[in-house]
Amino acid sequence: MWDDALYRSTSAELIRRADAEREVRLVRLARRAERRAGRGDPGGRVSRGRGRGRLTGFVRAALRP
Repeated sequence: MWDDALYRSTSAELIRRADAEREVRLVRLARRAERRAGRGDPGGRVSRGRGRGRLTGFVRAALRP
C-alpha cells in the first residue's frame, strides 16, 4: 500500500511539474511573438543558408565530378 501511495504522489508531482514547464514555455513563446510582431519580424530566423553548415559549399564542390 505504501508503494502505491508513493507512486501516485510521485506521478502527481511529475504531472504538475510538466504542466508548469509547459506553461512557462507557452509564455516565452507568446512574449517572443510579441517582440517579433513589434519589430516586424515575421519568422524569427536570422538567415537561411543554402546548406546545414558553413563548409557545405566547399564539400559539395570537392565532391563534384
